[in-house]
Amino acid sequence: MDWLERIAKLRQWTKGGTRAPHKPLLLLYALSRFQEDAGDGLQYTAVEHDLQRLLTEYGPPNKTTPAYPFHHLVSDGVWEVRTDRGPGSPGSGVRELRETGATGRLAPDLRAALRREPDLLGRIARLLLDLHFPPSLHGELCEAVGLDLELTEAEQLSAVRRQRDRRMRELVLTAYEYRCAFCGYDGRIGAVPVGLEAAHVRWWAFGGPDEIENGLCLCSLHHKLLDKGVLGVGDDQRILVSQRFIGHSPAARDHVIALAGRPLIGPQPGSRPVASAHRDWHIRQVFHGDPRPVARITAPIKDLD
Repeated sequence: MDWLERIAKLRQWTKGGTRAPHKPLLLLYALSRFQEDAGDGLQYTAVEHDLQRLLTEYGPPNKTTPAYPFHHLVSDGVWEVRTDRGPGSPGSGVRELRETGATGRLAPDLRAALRREPDLLGRIARLLLDLHFPPSLHGELCEAVGLDLELTEAEQLSAVRRQRDRRMRELVLTAYEYRCAFCGYDGRIGAVPVGLEAAHVRWWAFGGPDEIENGLCLCSLHHKLLDKGVLGVGDDQRILVSQRFIGHSPAARDHVIALAGRPLIGPQPGSRPVASAHRDWHIRQVFHGDPRPVARITAPIKDLD
């Protein structure tokens, strides 16, 4: 059985670019727990808080529940659920899962395959990360679920992966003249840019093309904040800052909060700005909460005469 192909074809809600990372997050969590104790099951009441935290942090901004993937992942053939009554899930209701002592774990055949092939766990985990999350979040996600993966690239699976355009980074950085589109940072070591990255506005894992109109040249900090939903791009090519972001230090105010309402820096004339379809996807699927209002200057302007 090709477990990688099965993992790549998880049944998920897909409509208009909607993100539904519920099953991938549960699988990453389950793989982590398997890595710790290959025979241990996950009782719903014991892991509900952890799974809810993952969905809140890495899922779309709409409300959701870990009960959904805990029940529905069974249909993909990679997960099983047992209750006090015996095998089988009681349903996707939180109350039913709690009251019946529902316990889930990876399917028996998958557990056997993971024991036979020591590298399979890492390959599955990297496939899940690659297909459902941007690279800027991979290391953080592994840490959040407790996965310990070797720093080797998963094998290229042409049957389940699109190939990235290696020219994307150079095209985007050139279009924005090697400056962060949010803050203007343009650091180099000699002639080599340092700390500048090509960010996908609509994530590559969700059909985001490797094109300038889906890209922004961003410093590492602002790339991470874009992918975390702290920052976004509005209809007028101005920067959005989430009201959920809290920072009291001068650095947080200067590097994040003060960006609210500022126009993007670039791209240079002749290059396409971020397309509305990609901006809208990011606002719906990634950006958290409402945008902060634009700060207004309240101090009187001094007379220059």
